Amino acid sequence: MAIINTPLAAGKITFKNRLIYPPITIAKASADGEVTDDSLAYYEEKMHGGSFSLAIVEHCYVTQEGKASNGQVSIADDAKIQGLAKLARVIKGAGTKAVVQINHAGSCTTAEVTGMTLKGASPVQNPRQGGVPEEMTKTEIRGVVEAFRAAAERGKKAGFDGVEIHSAHSYLLNQFYSPLTNLRNDEYGGKLENRLKIHLEVIEAVRKAVGKDYPIFLRLGACDHMPGGNTIEDAVKAAKILEDAGIDILDISGGMCGYVNPESSEPGYFGEESKAVKAAVNIPVITTGGVKAPEDVEALLQAGAGDLVGVGRTVMQDSAWAGRTIGFYRD
Repeated sequence: MAIINTPLAAGKITFKNRLIYPPITIAKASADGEVTDDSLAYYEEKMHGGSFSLAIVEHCYVTQEGKASNGQVSIADDAKIQGLAKLARVIKGAGTKAVVQINHAGSCTTAEVTGMTLKGASPVQNPRQGGVPEEMTKTEIRGVVEAFRAAAERGKKAGFDGVEIHSAHSYLLNQFYSPLTNLRNDEYGGKLENRLKIHLEVIEAVRKAVGKDYPIFLRLGACDHMPGGNTIEDAVKAAKILEDAGIDILDISGGMCGYVNPESSEPGYFGEESKAVKAAVNIPVITTGGVKAPEDVEALLQAGAGDLVGVGRTVMQDSAWAGRTIGFYRD
């Protein structure tokens, strides 16, 4: 029996099937990060037919300092709630649950984008950007934690069904997690538990803001796929810590390598990491990466690579793909 069309109850959230639309940057926001009509039209087209159980909205910046690129959506102030609410209604109106991803780019941006000085875990070059950031002070770290808290609260007010904390693709939280970009000598650096300290503080703050029954996802850049970077063993250990901290669902992707795996181009190319994490935790795991055919989704589910499969870039090119895939297994 095919798994793809079976529901999944995950405590605080229920999925009608195992297919999700992952956070994919579309860069259609206004210059100040407002959701635009083009943004709404894009999601309306991709969600048409309600074939996805869940859509995770592309990363939204929690502060101007953390803006990753032009055209990115902002969740950095209360004035953005109204536009975000329109986006949540578009997705949910298609019969799909909606989660908003919140992010701080850290050193994975430019001063031209933010108008501000680059900040990061340590003053070392980001593998995905050319600039070297200033090391964040503890006061600045507390400010980041507060920014994530406030952003999550705005996401809930906007009507989203959950919030996803972004710690992948070489952005700020990932910069603290990775030994390649975290060379700190204080309690935020060194061993893995210390490199995850900011995550635990963000999770605690977000949980207080949204309440005990509101789903919190976390996208983990599990492995860096670079010498000296995080490994699968690190990812498994981190996943257990994040589960214990109260994360409801783990979304597995790449770390300093970004959203591609330099060592694999197979469908579900982060499947090795997500399978190891899934075996170690008791919460649902999302796997992604290069899925192109309907058979790819079911094969990953059958192999235990994840409980849910995200398909984004294929759907960017073919809006009808999800409907055909769900129909293929239903028929």
